[in-house]
Amino acid sequence: MDKSGVFVGATVGSISVFIIFSIIFIIPENTDETTIQMQKQIDENELQVQNQINEINDFISEESKTLSLTEIFEKAEPGVVRVNTIRNQTASETGGVGSGFVFDKKGHIITNAHVIEGSTKTVVTFLDGRSYNAEIIGMDEYTDIGVIKVNADLKLLNPLSLGDSSNLNVGEPIAAIGNPFGLSGSMTSGIVSQMGRLLPSGSGYSIPDVIQTDAAINPGNSGGPLLNMRGNIVGINTAIQSTTGEFTGVGFAIPSQTVAKIVPTLISEGEYKHPWIGISGRDIDPDTANVLGLKDAIGFQIITVVENSPAADAGLIGSDKMIVAEGREYPTGGDIIVGVDGMDVRKIDDILVHLQRVKTVGDEMNLEILRDGRTTNVTIILQERPN
Repeated sequence: MDKSGVFVGATVGSISVFIIFSIIFIIPENTDETTIQMQKQIDENELQVQNQINEINDFISEESKTLSLTEIFEKAEPGVVRVNTIRNQTASETGGVGSGFVFDKKGHIITNAHVIEGSTKTVVTFLDGRSYNAEIIGMDEYTDIGVIKVNADLKLLNPLSLGDSSNLNVGEPIAAIGNPFGLSGSMTSGIVSQMGRLLPSGSGYSIPDVIQTDAAINPGNSGGPLLNMRGNIVGINTAIQSTTGEFTGVGFAIPSQTVAKIVPTLISEGEYKHPWIGISGRDIDPDTANVLGLKDAIGFQIITVVENSPAADAGLIGSDKMIVAEGREYPTGGDIIVGVDGMDVRKIDDILVHLQRVKTVGDEMNLEILRDGRTTNVTIILQERPN
């Protein structure tokens, strides 16, 4: 028995595609007719394999294709909406305007939590000008993500594709679409200025892992998509850093990686439970490292451990005394976190980003700490973050 096999593999992003053909020939006797039939079968299967390879190459080419700004706008605009809100305040009504994008064919729209928070009436307007009253499905103030839903004509529901924000690089071109100052369907472009920013929020907790961009973002852009050059969403435009209330060159977006993790739970449950450690402190700077006798200025020093928190249950220790050096007070005696789940901790951002990306309530987390000059490991069980 003669066996002939062909194996073809291709990798597209994080998707592996494999095609296997196994051809078995039983040759009763070595005749010309048998040889011809066998060669014909081989040719047909080789053609089939080549067609499959061509399809894979076409798919790879389409997925990695870079679009022009005009093509990105044409691709994304039908899925971007205007979000108007009305909030009753005593005897008067105040209105606001933001942006959003279509998440699925069920009518779910993604926007910022701060756009719809406190709204007594929310109206979504599509590209063709048709408007629908929207129902608030869920909000997460800790990541500033909100989900609303409309019963709109299916032809208007053009979901935008989520990209992978973890693949973004500083300097990579991006584009933002939204309704700045109520000017519907406006597009701006720029680059990714930095990744992994820590953004203060009104919730009392900072939002980790935020994208910084220089694409112009102004009031009304909030909730709109930040897109890569393939037209896929890599973030939700959420805030600017400004002393005037208008764009000054620094904008921020919630990464699509966070959107993909949070939104399905908001749709199904209306809220998202964030994991929590229960500590406060400060990053180790060179002066603190010198005072504490540390070799390197890295790590996060625990100053306070919240009672009945996961950190307290695990026995983490906060600072219990203070020393003064060169006119400055330095807390001492607390644990210093230098690693989390096998990864180095340079500052608190590293811990918060790790929590945001991969951890959920009930998970275990291993902390490597410095205590009294010695390194030890502590395992904590993450609990739900309190308000």
